[in-house]
Amino acid sequence: MTKKFLRSLSTIIIVGTMTLSACSSEEKPLDNAVGGALTLTDWNEYEEFLSLLSESCSDIKLDTIPYSGANRTSYGWTQMQAGDIPDIFITSQIVDGQLASEQLADLSGYDFINSFPTSVLDQVSVDGGIYLLPVNYAMYGILYNKTLMNEKGWDVPTNFSQLEALCEEIKKEGMIPGIADARLTGGPFSSVFNLAKTDWLTTPEGAAWECDFLAGKATAKGTWESTMDYVQRYIDIGMFHTDPEDRKVTELIREYLGQRKAVFCAASYAVSYTVIPDSTDELGMMPYISKDGSKNIYMYSAGSYIGISKRLTEPGNEKKLESAVRMLSLLYSPEGQAIFINESSPCVIGVRSNEAVPEGSLISDAQKALWEGRAFPMTYAKWEDTISDIGQIYKDWFKSESGVDGARCIARMDELQSNYLNSAGGLYFCESTENFTLEETAELVGKALGSAAKTDASMIPVGSFYRKSDDIKFCITGKLYAGRITSATAYAIAPAADGEYSVLTMTGAQAKELAAAGFAPDQEGRAYPYVLVTKGGKELNDTDTYRIAFLAGGYDRETGTAYNAQTEKGSLKSFVRDWLEEQKTVSPGGNPWN
Repeated sequence: MTKKFLRSLSTIIIVGTMTLSACSSEEKPLDNAVGGALTLTDWNEYEEFLSLLSESCSDIKLDTIPYSGANRTSYGWTQMQAGDIPDIFITSQIVDGQLASEQLADLSGYDFINSFPTSVLDQVSVDGGIYLLPVNYAMYGILYNKTLMNEKGWDVPTNFSQLEALCEEIKKEGMIPGIADARLTGGPFSSVFNLAKTDWLTTPEGAAWECDFLAGKATAKGTWESTMDYVQRYIDIGMFHTDPEDRKVTELIREYLGQRKAVFCAASYAVSYTVIPDSTDELGMMPYISKDGSKNIYMYSAGSYIGISKRLTEPGNEKKLESAVRMLSLLYSPEGQAIFINESSPCVIGVRSNEAVPEGSLISDAQKALWEGRAFPMTYAKWEDTISDIGQIYKDWFKSESGVDGARCIARMDELQSNYLNSAGGLYFCESTENFTLEETAELVGKALGSAAKTDASMIPVGSFYRKSDDIKFCITGKLYAGRITSATAYAIAPAADGEYSVLTMTGAQAKELAAAGFAPDQEGRAYPYVLVTKGGKELNDTDTYRIAFLAGGYDRETGTAYNAQTEKGSLKSFVRDWLEEQKTVSPGGNPWN
């Protein structure tokens, strides 16, 4: 292992031979080295597209920046607030459209935008500009046993009266009308919010209410009553039956739809098949049905959104901007979008308006709905801190437990949001006076861990470069930026691995030697540097023995055996949050651990 304390990021040079329409050119290939490589956070879930990029645009160089922290989305938007985003910005949610318009290039003038349906562009537009584009979409609706429906001669309902009548027919056949995905509380949350979207929640007034509610300026009481009455009607006709064993949705589909115990399944889950497992019955998907049938809707979620940093539009960055535009042109070409469509992703569609899925396929109607503006985003962004608890009260309602009804759900929504906004979780509890480097952030995390573990020192690995083969979820890969700190901020700088830490016993000389050697997950190749933090900032004596805290996976097996690693239960995310709250204000080099 290397003895050098590594700080620089590795450069990944993507090479290849194939030339496709989005990246072919009769001109001299772009010399991207002059403008530098394009930076982007690691995008492992789309490696197949990056391989296509390497084959099609072999002159484009990418510098991959690692991030394996506990909250990728929150960290990305924190970077944006600090003006420190990579050249290619990728996120799972559009958290702040206005901020995006300030930090990202307007994509509306580029040719690849013409492949999008107007309805999709309307969803992501900010004051007429387009700053983040969806890479692809997963479509959601109510799944049903299509084969059974056809055998019985039952038509897909188009309004609530038809749905109610069909449910009565289903009951006469000795079956449950619908099973709800309620194992995780996000399922009931989505089901209730999806019904609200068949009415008022997708109107301008609904969007205004949502913003005001999340900011503590509006209440659910006085707004949600009609939706809760409609949810009760779905419950009464048997559409939201719950599984006594709380099985996951794949098992619900197999057990209830496959065994013909139920016809429908309200699932917030993109299935990976069109024929029900252990059955020959085919799946169908229908929209959430509105009261009069005038607003039957599907939901969608983007696999991710992508944009280009606005700094690439500044003088001197012309070559990098050209590379970024060519990258997105390939992404939104027929070849690029085809990457995401295969037999194991029947609910995923590309975003090009002229590439319809086959008529009669699982999501053919859902895709038409998306193009026609009858599909809406799944609710998640900005509800992250209350979604679980709100979903729980909905789940109790579905299960007819604890006397829960629509009125109690409304009161609980207001209570939970008020508690969140009035707690440390909803407000900032610490402030950083400056931007931290990655190593300074690791030092801060080390102080939090050592303090909680009551050890003499801590040793934290730093994910300071990217290597595809490495598992660096035990490394610090997120920086702390200047500004107010909330729970989301604290969790974003913590490693993804959580729940355990270890205490190793070694001499001062051994600790220094290990810190200098670094951490190699596979005990081979270039090592990630350690940051060694001592209590009180004291120098370790070579011959004295010390207890040193590590992340549970932040050392190799040989090291754990040599220094008698003792693994303990404890959440590093909580340690970091609690330590920051104690400090009130933090700065690089400050806040001694005493």
